[in-house]
Amino acid sequence: MKLIEDYNDALSKLYEHVGFKEDWVVFPISDCTGYFWNIVYDPDYQCDCVRYAETVEEFNSSLNILDYFSDTIEKQRFYNKWVYIGKDMTMIFCCPGVDGMRYFSFFDNSKRLDIKTQRKNKLKSIENL
Repeated sequence: MKLIEDYNDALSKLYEHVGFKEDWVVFPISDCTGYFWNIVYDPDYQCDCVRYAETVEEFNSSLNILDYFSDTIEKQRFYNKWVYIGKDMTMIFCCPGVDGMRYFSFFDNSKRLDIKTQRKNKLKSIENL
């Protein structure tokens, strides 16, 4: 069917853009291209997370954790990395910590916040992924 062929073609182009080669485990995708984001170390959970929000102010919020989203980075044994950076988008293996859900989140690289925009001494950006 044409609809399935179009879906598979689009998915293949997304994977190709970030350099991902499908293997044993494949998750559904989540479009997070509308959010400001960065990868941070969360000291409370002691793990790498992707934090994302609709505005920079919400991203930097320390008063209300409901202002932003935070997913731990899912580290699959089937892949040698869990963050795939392309020219325009980044794909991250995400785990929201709810009901065993896992997904590939796609983020717009132009909306990745640098360390200067983050709360000082509270978040540590993870570089060299």
